[in-house]
Amino acid sequence: MCNLYSLTRAPAAIRAISKAMIDQTGNLEPLPGIWPDRMAPVVREGVDGREILPMRWGMPSPAPGGQPITNVRNTDKPFWQRWLGPESRCVVPASSFCEYLDAKPSKIPTWFALDHERSLFFFAGIWTRWKGVRATKANPVDGEHQLYAFLTTEPNDVVKPVHPKAMPALL
Repeated sequence: MCNLYSLTRAPAAIRAISKAMIDQTGNLEPLPGIWPDRMAPVVREGVDGREILPMRWGMPSPAPGGQPITNVRNTDKPFWQRWLGPESRCVVPASSFCEYLDAKPSKIPTWFALDHERSLFFFAGIWTRWKGVRATKANPVDGEHQLYAFLTTEPNDVVKPVHPKAMPALL
């Protein structure tokens, strides 16, 4: 499942495609490697209109104390139903994403993009507010967090040879 992606496009490109009117990303540098539990920009409908803001990647786990969930595949499960309404939907800007080919002796990272220029695209996602401790063990952050995850779908013919179970839903 996708647990690494990149975003190398500036907020202006994200605003142009998403029609976001509010940008809370500040001076966003390119993000060549976005890992779980890291901050990255997300587009959602806010109180004052469509906005781009940083959120932490990984929704709460259905298991108490479990690892954050970065990819949501089973939306029919009761745990995920509360976040499927319009108020919890978001899109996540990306330039490419990585899946790992299960090879021996070790897995091989394989990057996917729309084209060689790594044009901007978006993942379908969900988000929520959550209170607790998140981030790395070396630098834990306690408080309220805004969290997001990708929705996944069946892999297409390009991704399937590398990851046959699922892939992020691309918009």
